[in-house]
Amino acid sequence: MEDLDPKQQRKERRKRVIRRLRLKHRLVIIDETTFAERLSLRLSPMNLFIWLGSLVLFLIIGTTLLIAYTPLKEYIPGYPDGSERRALIDARIKADTLESRLKQYDDYVANIQAILNGERPEDTLSRNPEQINKADVQFTRSQEDSALRARVEENEKYELRSGKENLYNGGDQLYGVFFFTPLQGTVTQSFNVREKHYGIDISSSSKDGIKSTLDGTVIFSDWTSDGGHEIHVHHGNHLVSVYKHNAVLLKKVGDRVKAGDVIAIVGTSGELSDGPHLHFELWHKGKPVDPQTLLIF
Repeated sequence: MEDLDPKQQRKERRKRVIRRLRLKHRLVIIDETTFAERLSLRLSPMNLFIWLGSLVLFLIIGTTLLIAYTPLKEYIPGYPDGSERRALIDARIKADTLESRLKQYDDYVANIQAILNGERPEDTLSRNPEQINKADVQFTRSQEDSALRARVEENEKYELRSGKENLYNGGDQLYGVFFFTPLQGTVTQSFNVREKHYGIDISSSSKDGIKSTLDGTVIFSDWTSDGGHEIHVHHGNHLVSVYKHNAVLLKKVGDRVKAGDVIAIVGTSGELSDGPHLHFELWHKGKPVDPQTLLIF
């Protein structure tokens, strides 16, 4: 070794270390009374290091996943429990609602002052924070809509009724009414009175136009915390249609609409929305009606 240069000496030392790490050892467990061999393991320092390192790594990863994806994390000191997080979410929603209401009241007061001063009041509906550029929205009539229009027009040629007085039978059922489908899409949740789901959910892509199901007058067009941007249309004879979770409202209170007129754009607004869809309800004489029994999809 003394005749070798420093570089070769370092190589020799590394080789000796590697040989020691790979050197096999036998671990034997013997019964103390009979001296019978119970267990025998052949190990090397390198294998022992690899197995111990893998075990420690597995314990670290397992503990991390267990804490991250199970309720055990709530038992860690200083970590907020589920009730605190829900309270924070509720407080945030209430704060947003109060802020929206305060903005509406400010706009109302400003419009009253403008009227008193002889000025033109501002249209607050056009300052919707989720406003979509109407120029980018394409209003196209689908084949289903055209077929339904043709069917309605053909049937109405031979109707002997005059006016809306014959659209209702005086009870809770509707007959002789041809409802325009407000949105073509997939019904993801049906009408269920027991679950207090008084309408149907129709999923569709964003920016699709939502159409009025019948002729009528807009009686509500504003924001609510649950339904987001909502619009309600009164069709006469105690019949009201409700359209929730819109991205933008195209009609305001007092506007007259025809069946098939675009009144809103599909969106995800509101606390109870989890994707672009329309929540559509029909109310007749204060009672909810299943829209799927009246609409054609």
